Amino acid sequence: MTQRAVQRKYVVCIETGDCDDLELGKVYRVLPDKSAATDAYIRVIDESGEDYLYPESCFVPVDIPKEAQDALAKAG
Repeated sequence: MTQRAVQRKYVVCIETGDCDDLELGKVYRVLPDKSAATDAYIRVIDESGEDYLYPESCFVPVDIPKEAQDALAKAG
C-alpha cells in the first residue's frame, strides 16, 4: 500500500482588516478546519508559528510548487 503525499494549501494575505498579526502580501500555510470554513474562516499558521482563525476574505489561495513548499516548511 502506498501513502499519498499530502498537498499543502497556501494563501496570500490581501487584506489585514483588524488583524494585527497578519502581513499584507505574505504567504501563509492553511490547516484544514471544516468547522471554521462553515463560518467563512480559515485556520492559518501566523508569525508566532501557531495556528489561528482569520476571515477567509483576507486571503486568496495560491498554487505553490513542491520545491517552494518544501522551502517554506523548512523556514517555519
